[in-house]
Amino acid sequence: MGKADADGPGLPDLPPEWGRVVVPDDASALAAEAEQVRRELRTQMMGPPRRWRPPTAPVLVLLVAVIATVAGLVTVTWPRAGRGTPEPATAGPEPTPTQFNGRALPALDLVDAEQSPVPLRGLLPAVVLLVDGCACPHRVTEAAAVAPVGVNVVTVGAQRPRTAPAGSNARALGDPAGGLRAFLHLPARPDAVTALLADRTGRIVLVVPAVGSVADYQGELAVLAG
Repeated sequence: MGKADADGPGLPDLPPEWGRVVVPDDASALAAEAEQVRRELRTQMMGPPRRWRPPTAPVLVLLVAVIATVAGLVTVTWPRAGRGTPEPATAGPEPTPTQFNGRALPALDLVDAEQSPVPLRGLLPAVVLLVDGCACPHRVTEAAAVAPVGVNVVTVGAQRPRTAPAGSNARALGDPAGGLRAFLHLPARPDAVTALLADRTGRIVLVVPAVGSVADYQGELAVLAG
């Protein structure tokens, strides 16, 4: 049987508005009241459901800016198979003839009519005429006519040697790899040959990008013979 705790000695004073408080001997007698208190607490904690609020204008502006930035980066860095062939770089100024004077002739292997390798440096001293753009047989003939004894006249074609003019005694070779043109950085011309003079040590004496006449290099032929 429960008793009023307000009458017991040593209990704290309770507010008078609470009325008479009875403490049961068995705690299970308060189960119904405890369940009701728990329901009330859960209701207070859950509260009413929150409603979705749309983002404010500053948030939308920031979001659009981020998306635009990411899309721009993807567009720039993403590889595309349909890209066109890049435009070739603009060629630099044509090298001057004196730029090669004193430089060593590269150790290139040319080919003869049977496609057998022929070391260019094994033909020195030599007047080398690049005839890959223009056969110009008259230039080959006049070079052979003025070349001193012991100086070889060598014509260099592209894929295959061009046949040398009859009676010129010129050695006709080909440069399939284009190594000599690449070394000189000079384009082939359809109306002129390029002349390169190298002495027996492999030193370049003179380069004439476009031979106008044998007089362009005749003065250096004596150096080759020396």
